[in-house]
Amino acid sequence: MKIWTAHEKPHAAPVLAREGFSWSAAVFGPFWLAARRAWVPAGMVLLLDVLILVLAYSPASFVLIAGMALLMGLSGHDLVRWSLSQSGYFQTGVIVARNEDEARIRLLNARPDLVEREMVAETAA
Repeated sequence: MKIWTAHEKPHAAPVLAREGFSWSAAVFGPFWLAARRAWVPAGMVLLLDVLILVLAYSPASFVLIAGMALLMGLSGHDLVRWSLSQSGYFQTGVIVARNEDEARIRLLNARPDLVEREMVAETAA
């Protein structure tokens, strides 16, 4: 079972963010963040990666890039949550589910007032 946090913003569909380590974030770093619309953290991580590659010597740059990848895997979801909070979303709950679809169903079952917002967001997409 995985843990998800629910984030809400007035007049917007709820957003789910997963807890825990992310292999995708560790491998793809700033691109993974950009795909989740965490623009500021994505830019900062990309800038740090470029600075490491430009300023560090070969053996040290490998170690630093590997450390950045580990850090991204450990804190990628936290950076997404931070970005959501900066966009006006606030955390409203914690959900335990096998996958994101099940987590969304559990959230909507627990909070029927969010169903209309979810339906509006689906028709707009």
